[in-house]
Amino acid sequence: MDLDLRKLRYFVAVAEELNFGRAAQRLRIAQPALSRQIRALEQDLKLDLFERSSRGTTLTPAGRQLLAEARPLLTSSAALERRVRLAARGGVRFTVAFMPGVLVTPAVKEFSAAFPDLSVEVLRTSYQDQVAVLHDGRADVSFVRMPVPAAGLTIVPLFAEPRVVALPATHRLAGKDRVRVSDLADEHLLQEPDLVPEWRDIARDLRESADRRWRSRPLSTMEEKLEHVAAEEGFIVVPRSAAALYTRADVAYCDLEGVADNQVALAYSTSRDNPEIERFAEIAVRQIT
Repeated sequence: MDLDLRKLRYFVAVAEELNFGRAAQRLRIAQPALSRQIRALEQDLKLDLFERSSRGTTLTPAGRQLLAEARPLLTSSAALERRVRLAARGGVRFTVAFMPGVLVTPAVKEFSAAFPDLSVEVLRTSYQDQVAVLHDGRADVSFVRMPVPAAGLTIVPLFAEPRVVALPATHRLAGKDRVRVSDLADEHLLQEPDLVPEWRDIARDLRESADRRWRSRPLSTMEEKLEHVAAEEGFIVVPRSAAALYTRADVAYCDLEGVADNQVALAYSTSRDNPEIERFAEIAVRQIT
């Protein structure tokens, strides 16, 4: 049986809202029409996706499984449409995404010389979208800083580099050549704790003000993070090469003991059977490792 992508989009909206009225508003269609499409999808699959009761709408086990499978499928479909529309406009483009501090120029130059008919572009990413740009079709390859969700991706390890801590210039540890991660156990980390598991585990052991330290709003850019560091709201841990790009008088960088090096890799979609991508990966390994 062929799944209707439109019905899948409708299903995902209802599954995320768990309310047909809100989902209909989000999709900008009438609620009765949405209900008919969901019933048609359930008839196609010959199973129930939702449990409807006076208490509300919930997903069945089959519905939960379909939601998990439908999201990446719809993202892949959108990426395919983006690439097809680009080709229809006569565009022959290859986009290389990269994280701050990763020097991609040598690989891009060699690749451009090998494929002169391609328009090679670069795209700066952040921790939040370094993988998303592959799934939604904005980039063909992405230089990522690990860890990243690896589902659906081919990951080619490249190199590792030390990480440093960024502190307010007025901090008690600012000016030291080297800081231990244990020295920061009672400080506020302005990042997802899983990005610095060594600090996360120490802070958890202390069990002091954990909520205050861990419940920070996600900050997307390096500039935004450094503004909060300079305002004495906490610290961040960044690769040394990224720190070199963002020097400012009100932020101090110190070498950091007790944390693993940052691993840099090249990532691309496993489903993309593309000789240009394979060639770029070969060049990246030779130029950047």
